Amino acid sequence: MFYYVLKYVLLGPLLRLLFRPRIEGLEHIPAEGAAIVAGNHLSFSDHFLMPAIIKRRITFLAKAEYFTGPGLKGRLTAAFFRSAGQIPVDRSGKEAGKAAIREGLGVLSKGELLGIYPEGTRSHDGRLYKGKVGVAVMAIRAQAPVVPCAMVGTFEIQPPGQALPKIKRVTVRFGEPLDFSRFAGMENEKAAIRAVTDEIMYAILELSGQEYVDRYAADVKAELEQPKRFPRRRS
Repeated sequence: MFYYVLKYVLLGPLLRLLFRPRIEGLEHIPAEGAAIVAGNHLSFSDHFLMPAIIKRRITFLAKAEYFTGPGLKGRLTAAFFRSAGQIPVDRSGKEAGKAAIREGLGVLSKGELLGIYPEGTRSHDGRLYKGKVGVAVMAIRAQAPVVPCAMVGTFEIQPPGQALPKIKRVTVRFGEPLDFSRFAGMENEKAAIRAVTDEIMYAILELSGQEYVDRYAADVKAELEQPKRFPRRRS
């Protein structure tokens, strides 16, 4: 109940008023039935703008950290994400990918919309990074169409590390649904799920116009966060 109040009465109208999003291709979202909306991930604002635009209820797999933050801010953030119907997923450990797939398939089995960011994390520099294959496994196993989505301008209004977004117009583009029924039964074949994932990422790339990096965003971030080593000076 609170989800619909938040979407149609409170947050949704406010976001539309402030950011005046240009919406392209909304007709590509199926009116009913299971489907996956796969988008690029540039900003924390993406979590709010895309659901505010889509007419149907959409459930995202959100990182568990949003539900476990300390202090008042952490409790408020957790309460918001729970009220918005988002599902926490622990991204650490070997079983993280399996847990995300299990939760996502649960949403799709009920004939609902599932939102996912195949990059697995926000882009730190505005580029589009290599997609993780979980989206392909879910699409094949659930036989659900994948609607590619591109958020354009959200990196500029709220890049990583910026607490509050700038009030500036953004664009949200949806592409034609991608049908992967030809891969039925192949969700355990590495070549198949890599091919499906790359096709999804290419569709997002065409919509967003971003520069593409054929590496996982998490790996690049990890390298950047490592302390720089300087060569020892010879005495």
